[in-house]
Formats: sequence, C-alpha cells, structure tokens
Amino acid sequence: MLVLLPPSETKSDGGDGPALDLAALSFPELTPVRDQVATALVALADDVPASLAALDLSERQVDEVERNAALFAAPTRPALERYTGVLYDAMAIPSFTKAQRRRADARLAVASALFGVLRAADPIPAYRLSGASVLPALGPLRPLWRPSLEKTLSTVDDLLIDLRSGAYANLATIPAAITIRVVTESPDGRRKTVSHFNKAYKGRLAAALATTPREPTTIRGLISVAATAGLTLTKTPTPNALDLVVTP
Repeated sequence: MLVLLPPSETKSDGGDGPALDLAALSFPELTPVRDQVATALVALADDVPASLAALDLSERQVDEVERNAALFAAPTRPALERYTGVLYDAMAIPSFTKAQRRRADARLAVASALFGVLRAADPIPAYRLSGASVLPALGPLRPLWRPSLEKTLSTVDDLLIDLRSGAYANLATIPAAITIRVVTESPDGRRKTVSHFNKAYKGRLAAALATTPREPTTIRGLISVAATAGLTLTKTPTPNALDLVVTP
C-alpha cells in the first residue's frame, strides 16, 4: 500500500541531515526533472522581487526566498518531519512507536511541486514552491511534471490511496488510485464536501493506514482499518472513490 499525501506550504526549520542529494531520493527516474525545477528555483532566488511574485508571497515572507537560495546547502530532515500544518499535526507523527514509524516510512509518500513524489524518509531541506506556481524559466509545472510523474506513479503495484489536494493532483493523473472525499451527510442522505476539516480528517486516516499492523490490500480492508480508527469510509457509485463521512 502507498498513501500519497499532499505537501504543505509550511515547513519545519533546520535538520541534522546532509545537504540535498537529488540522486539519493526515492524514484530516481524523476531526478532529471527534479534537477530542472530545483536549479530554476535557486536561480530565481537571486531576484527577490521576482521570487515573491512567482511564489505569490508578500514582502514579509522574504525568508522563504532565502530558503530557496540555500536549497543545495541547507540541512535536511525526513520529508515526513519536514512538512507541517493541519494534516501533519493530525497524524501525530511524534507519537508513533518505532514499529509504527517503520510502517509509516514504507507506506507514506508526499506529492511535491519540487520533487514530484517523495517517500516519507527521504531527506529534504525546507523550501517554498506550490503546485500552482509558475517559474519564469520553466513555465507552469504541470506540463513539466506530468509525463514522468504519471509514468512513475503508474508503475506502483501496491494499493495506491490518493489524498492529494487539487493543485498537486493536477500535476499527474493516477487512474488506478483510490481517491478519498471528506463529506458530511444530511438526514436525507445527501452528502456535501467538507473543506474546513478536510485536512485534519485526511491526516487521521493517513495515520491509521500508516500504522496499522496488518496492511490493507483491498478497498474492504481500507474500510476496516478506518473503522478501527473510528472513521467511516463508504463506497460511492464512482469506481475507486470512497467517501470519508464525518459529523459536522
């Protein structure tokens, strides 16, 4: 099983790992595109106003540009510890036992505008680049990433659960993946997509799937793992699509 998480705009600082080595990351076939994007991002950081505009940042966020400038020299830490925010907080990663962390490292991956896709343990520095960003030297990221990223993700033989958000799902289509929609259900059975608590519930589901001793291999298994964690996953009329039904 591979659970594909969205990244987060916010990243933790520092780290005690060596400088970024693109060739050492998982899915090495993505290295050429990673190198293109990383090189363009670092070069862009030489022009602070242009960086702020391209990354949709305010002048108060110039430190994000400084992070990009130091991309190849800054210390690294595992991707699962680098990304922060609501979804990652909901996963409660620091509470994982050693056995649970080993399972999480094997089962979790993170979509990334800079790296395409990462395994949870891949060491990366802090950076700023979103899926919707347009780098002046390269243009929109989707045409750049889509061919290689779709090829890579299409070769994943395991059960693939896609929790990506819109901008990152747009970088590559994964027809065989199982998608999860967070919804509420009214008394008459009508369902409505949840936006406010979406990330928190996806984080709870990801944690349950990442740490369960028995790895699910079917949709029925996914539903069972979710139920054990107090979450309600249900099938929908759309193939390979499940609803995570929550109480408003």
